[in-house]
Amino acid sequence: MTIGAVEVVLYHLSDDPEAVLVAYHEASRRMEGTPGLLGNELLTAVGRPDCYVVVSRWSNWDAFASWESSAGHKQQTAPLRQFRDTQRERPFEIYRELASYGAVRGA
Repeated sequence: MTIGAVEVVLYHLSDDPEAVLVAYHEASRRMEGTPGLLGNELLTAVGRPDCYVVVSRWSNWDAFASWESSAGHKQQTAPLRQFRDTQRERPFEIYRELASYGAVRGA
C-alpha cells in the first residue's frame, strides 16, 4: 500500500553550531541520491541556539523503510550521531502525511 510522504525529525543538542553544520553537510552529501529522499533541512530553535532538528522528507513509507533497514543507513548518518539529543525519551519522531493543501515546501 502506497501512502503519502513521510517526514523524519531528528533532535540534536550542541554548543558548537559550526560542528553541527559541518556534520549536517557531510551526512547530506552521503545521502545524496538515496531513492525516495526528497530532501532535508537543518533547523535551530528560536531562543535555544543549542537545539537543532534535522527534518528529512521521503516520497513514501516504503522508500523510507527500505533506506532505514539498509546496511548504509548508519554510515550515512554517522556524522550527526554525536549530537543526538539523548535527554529525550526518543531522539526522533516519524510522521506520515495524512492530508495537505498547496505547496508545503518552498521551491
